[in-house]
Amino acid sequence: MRGRGVPVTTRRAFIGTLAGGLLALPHAAHAQEPGRLWRIGFMEAGAPATNRHFLEAFKRGLSELGYVEGQNVVIVDRWADGQVDRFPALLNELIQLKADIVIVSSTAGAVAAKAVVTTIPVVFVGAQDPLGVGLVASLGRPGGNLTGFSQAEEDGLVGKRLELFKEAVPPIPRLALIWNPTAPGVALRLNEARAAAASFGVILRPFEVRDAKELDGVFAEMTRERMTRLMVLADPLTVRNRTQIVNLAAKSRLPAIYPFLEFARAGGLMAYGPSVPELFRRAATYVDKILKGAKPADLPVEQPTKFELIINLKTADPAADPGARRRGHSVRRAPHPALSPEGRG
Repeated sequence: MRGRGVPVTTRRAFIGTLAGGLLALPHAAHAQEPGRLWRIGFMEAGAPATNRHFLEAFKRGLSELGYVEGQNVVIVDRWADGQVDRFPALLNELIQLKADIVIVSSTAGAVAAKAVVTTIPVVFVGAQDPLGVGLVASLGRPGGNLTGFSQAEEDGLVGKRLELFKEAVPPIPRLALIWNPTAPGVALRLNEARAAAASFGVILRPFEVRDAKELDGVFAEMTRERMTRLMVLADPLTVRNRTQIVNLAAKSRLPAIYPFLEFARAGGLMAYGPSVPELFRRAATYVDKILKGAKPADLPVEQPTKFELIINLKTADPAADPGARRRGHSVRRAPHPALSPEGRG
């Protein structure tokens, strides 16, 4: 794990924030080619019933940059409903509809886009370890037609999540971990979880889940093995089925920590990770740059700048100790230590 230093604003984070602020300023002629109607393909890994706020955040970002839906931009959205095998077909639909640029969510969605979309610019959102899974040649100069925004999971986020969980709901003698072995990049996070658990003296027991139908049996096995706490690794399967996972954890009396705010909104005890809606909003800035002529190959992969620590107080009573309940509140913004000089190098 990297980045256990005191959280400070780094030069890179400051420059990224400053650039984002400048891009958000209104311009009289922000979208180039007056009269041109840009077609943006938007492929989301989940379902509109649960993840439409991601699309709305992206639209809000476009609006801040001067784009008006139906006047100078059209958004064609496709939803995989958590079924990663649908990605190639959905991407081909967007190609056939002559999208000028494609937005994809999740690591699996980005991997599919790299294979299917070979000429149209692609902006990915929420990919885990884009360099490690082969999405880009380098973070600074991605090369090819893909760039976008990572989750920063590769920067010690799993370990930080476990550290916060241990502080809020001690002790953690036996930690169950749900992960999907078919999801790109998740095996790397499993290794980080094992290392973090060992450093904290926690016994880690991974449970593989490849299909939502397996969840009932997996939680029954956790009960039989007397697991005391739960951590969930993010992928389209677990995010899509977050309500079922949260409910099963409650039924099994397993305090759990999750990767995104969306799990806490579904009733989960704790969540720590990047703000996914904020990543989608920021993705609009890259769409704007590309439509104005920038090449994805030259736009660096950006890291999250906003992280959220959430303790769901309704769920926390009586799971968390009184001290944790006094310290915690429903939503708290938290910096990620990997953004410190020690974490970035």
